[in-house]
Amino acid sequence: MTIRVWNYTAEYEAERADVLDAVDSVFRSGQLVLGPSVQSFEEEFAAYHGLPHCVGVDNGTNAIKLGLQALGIGPGDEVITVSNTAAPTVVAIDALGATPVFVDVREEDYLIDVGQVEAAVTGRTKCLLPVHLYGQCADMAPLREIADRRGLALFEDCAQAHGARHHGRLAGSMGDAAAFSFYPTKVLGAYGDGGAVVTSSAQTDQRLRRLRFYGMAERYYVVETPGHNSRLDEVQAEILRRKLRRLDGYVAARRAVAARYAEGLGDTELVLPRVNPGNEHAHYVYVVRHPRRDEIIERLKAYGIELNISYPWPVHTMTGFARLGHGQGALPVTERLAGQIFSLPMYPSLSLDLQDKVIDSLRRVLETV
Repeated sequence: MTIRVWNYTAEYEAERADVLDAVDSVFRSGQLVLGPSVQSFEEEFAAYHGLPHCVGVDNGTNAIKLGLQALGIGPGDEVITVSNTAAPTVVAIDALGATPVFVDVREEDYLIDVGQVEAAVTGRTKCLLPVHLYGQCADMAPLREIADRRGLALFEDCAQAHGARHHGRLAGSMGDAAAFSFYPTKVLGAYGDGGAVVTSSAQTDQRLRRLRFYGMAERYYVVETPGHNSRLDEVQAEILRRKLRRLDGYVAARRAVAARYAEGLGDTELVLPRVNPGNEHAHYVYVVRHPRRDEIIERLKAYGIELNISYPWPVHTMTGFARLGHGQGALPVTERLAGQIFSLPMYPSLSLDLQDKVIDSLRRVLETV
């Protein structure tokens, strides 16, 4: 049996009856687009975060894009973010005609280095976009202070941080708005694509609802501002509604896996994830570091373990963003990490036996590299 970074099949078997009932209930409802399941999920997901508004959209990338657009971000504006992230964070900024401006991350936690943000602000800066990477929240208080003092929007990328907390507050509840992805691998994952934006602003909520539906305030009426076709699917919404009730359990199970890894690998040469004071990590992925990363990954294949790298290519080094003018050396910490980080298997249904195999196999490989 090959052990991979993520596998949903055991979870599906445990929840199969509920998933199939969710699908059947939607098919029997007679409403397949923007029906009661989307509305109910939006209400429940907003309530989970202690916020009044949630707008479901078709994927996490469009959640960022439409969320930024609803906050007034557009062509010529600058958005400060990081390069150590999944490419969709930056793709969404670029799709609006805005310019991503990168700051480096901190070596100890891979999160945005808040100390570099102020110097990156220009007259064109309109938004700060921290990424709550790998399941841990960025340091939000100083970002909020900078945003308020400089008149900037603060938009959270929570694609990897469902259920994570920062000084008691849930990821997504600390900015002007926040984007979530429900891609199947996520802490709260659908059985296909999905996304959402949460906000405390009624105005932002109304803009989002128009933007996801061609720019119309009501169905098949007048386009007020040209928008998109970016609706959350009714079937995925109903599945997500039911999985939302289990979200805290998913997070607890991930933390238990992380604790066993920490116990089993804490005395090795691996650099294990750091959980910052005041943070409650959701452990979307369990990212470790080693200077001989590539050799370790290759040798583990002999033990039936196939690992992943999140992420091997910083966004600023990708060909598609070469026009931004960031060459090698522009973000030294991000670039150094990209050559050393890799992810261990992490999902709630990962059995104790499989966890032990990962730990034991990795220890054996580390003895020989």
